[in-house]
Amino acid sequence: MLSQPIEVSFDLGGGRTVTIETGKLARQADGAVVVRQGNCMILATAVASKEPKPGQDFFPLSVDYMEKFASAGRIPGSFFKREAKLNDYEVLTSRLVDRALRPLFPDDYYCEVQVIITLISSDMEVMPDALACLAASAALAVSDIPIKEIISEVRVARVEGELIVNPSRSQLEKADMDFMIGATEKNLMMVEGESRECSEEDLVKALEVAHKSIQLQINAQQELRNKKGITQKRDYPKPVQNNEILEKVNAFAKDKIYEISKQGSSKHERSEAFSKLKDDLIASLGEAPEEELVKLAKKYFEDLQWEVVRNMILDDRIRLDGRKLDEVRQLTMETDFLPTPHGSALFTRGETQSLTTVTLGTPLDELLIESAAKSDYSKFILHYNFPPFSTGEIKFLRAPGRREIGHGNLAMRSLKQMMPGNDYPYTVRVVSDILESNGSSSMATVCAGSLALMDAGVPFPKHVSGVAMGLITRSSDQKYAILTDILGDEDHLGDMDFKVTGTRDGICGVQMDIKIDGLSMDTMREALEQARKGRLHIIDAMYACVSAAREEVKPHAPRMEKLFIDKEFIGAVIGPQGKVIQEIQRTTGTTINIEEVGTVGEVSIFSPAKEGLDKAVAWIKGIVAVPSVGEVYEATVKGIKEFGAFVEFMPGKQGLLHISEISWKRLESMEGVLKEGDVVKVKLVGVDQKTGKFKLSRKALMPKPDFAPKHRPAPDQERGSAESNVPHN
Repeated sequence: MLSQPIEVSFDLGGGRTVTIETGKLARQADGAVVVRQGNCMILATAVASKEPKPGQDFFPLSVDYMEKFASAGRIPGSFFKREAKLNDYEVLTSRLVDRALRPLFPDDYYCEVQVIITLISSDMEVMPDALACLAASAALAVSDIPIKEIISEVRVARVEGELIVNPSRSQLEKADMDFMIGATEKNLMMVEGESRECSEEDLVKALEVAHKSIQLQINAQQELRNKKGITQKRDYPKPVQNNEILEKVNAFAKDKIYEISKQGSSKHERSEAFSKLKDDLIASLGEAPEEELVKLAKKYFEDLQWEVVRNMILDDRIRLDGRKLDEVRQLTMETDFLPTPHGSALFTRGETQSLTTVTLGTPLDELLIESAAKSDYSKFILHYNFPPFSTGEIKFLRAPGRREIGHGNLAMRSLKQMMPGNDYPYTVRVVSDILESNGSSSMATVCAGSLALMDAGVPFPKHVSGVAMGLITRSSDQKYAILTDILGDEDHLGDMDFKVTGTRDGICGVQMDIKIDGLSMDTMREALEQARKGRLHIIDAMYACVSAAREEVKPHAPRMEKLFIDKEFIGAVIGPQGKVIQEIQRTTGTTINIEEVGTVGEVSIFSPAKEGLDKAVAWIKGIVAVPSVGEVYEATVKGIKEFGAFVEFMPGKQGLLHISEISWKRLESMEGVLKEGDVVKVKLVGVDQKTGKFKLSRKALMPKPDFAPKHRPAPDQERGSAESNVPHN
């Protein structure tokens, strides 16, 4: 007989109830739950192999978050009409959950674990990514898969000055802070998000608010686990240990590792020295040591290297490259590095280098971002590439992986805070190609991106810089060291990887992964302050390179301007069957896009040359402009009659220049006075209130001669019946 489903509920605040249920769906998985808030339902499953694969010496965890379009009553827009590979939003959500879950497993656990999180019902106002980690952790909690702790994750946003946990989609659109925070009952584990120049203390307050809500969610998971009766986790095979080999490795290599580490050498010199020492260690084991012993010796060597370098930094305050703990590596930067791209910058910090370009495009180049709940367009795109030669390696070139997508997203969110608003006409694409990498290429991307945007003439008001921080701790004596601008090796051996971006006035982006228990808020504040100083040091160098954005785009860059017109004029600009807009584009060599946005028409004009852009702008402004009595216009003669000339004084607006208004001298006929195509200056002297016809005069712009007879209106019969056909408006 099937067991009955079990569920628990908790209040997220504001009457928002979240329910976690297990025992109804996906019962053959090791653990499965459904998390529900409103109409949003997420199914999370966890399955683990009973034994590691032969020779397995690492922990293979895979986390995938996916959204079913049917969850929102939609059919995918692809050719095949089915969900394909994970999109960027799904990959980023998967990464958020993965980074929070990974530290939960025992260090000696090498069995393969797969966590799949699926959005099966969507709610337009509930953000599913804020519930994904709760679902994944609950699935592990109700399984017998061994985990050390239960975890959860929430979004904290500041809306109109108030910090809100898991805000609705509409609330999030008005937020100036947006952070995803993962934690156990006692410790923070992961932070990622963006803000519009918030202070360090604002971030700390958001972390504290998040942690209280996370503790509530962990209690709910514990209650669910207790109701299901999970009291003991499964046992698993432990890695083989050999104390004799361990002692040999320590005796042979400990002092030598220390000597290499304190030299302050470059990445490749240090790597070669450690590689040679490892070979010497294996040779010291005998002529033909068993493969298993060699494998153990290499593992013990790496563990010893991790310990020795950490102790050196803590006790001697010496870093691998010889820097002080709070010292940023040497900076060099250059803009306008490439002649053809619309903007470019080369940024080098130590052994990390980014070549970044900016391309300016039209509204037709906007990026479609599609999820189950909505489809939207983005005018700001950032792509990050990490080729294998940047680390001196050989690998197959493949599509961007999760790491590239995640690093690019952090840089994009940081730079986005300083991008101009929707009235900026260009679509902007930033591409960062990492040419060298030894620590924090994502922060190099932020710096290079800021420089390149200013070089391209994008109205970027302030530089945004970024710095990667590290933390090393020792529980035995409570010593710790905060490292500014960490190396790749320091990232590997440290207890925290903490990236902070921002302007001189505040934080724009954060990404943090913590690998230890018990990081206090005071230590967090100290790390944030040291990061601020490092960030400002870099930003000063950036301002010395480029102090402000170019006033105009480069000569070879496309020109674009955006106009906002009354909705009633959209038809006039387009014309019957599109004839007017086609004529404007053909005559001026421009591309014009018109969209109706609320009560206004948004007109984007794109041109490879400034002359054509100016001509098209003037043309459209003329169509939508309202003639003003007393204004002077340049008019083109369109037709000649015996009683005067029909002239176009504004695009689409014509009037009669009567023979009596051409000159103070009395004209007997129009012969030889004007011809079609002539351009004359006229003054709008009035508008007939009944017919709306425009009254134009040329002689009103001429000095009145003394002998001129007093002006009197021409008799109606002189105008003739043809005047009734004069176009207006």
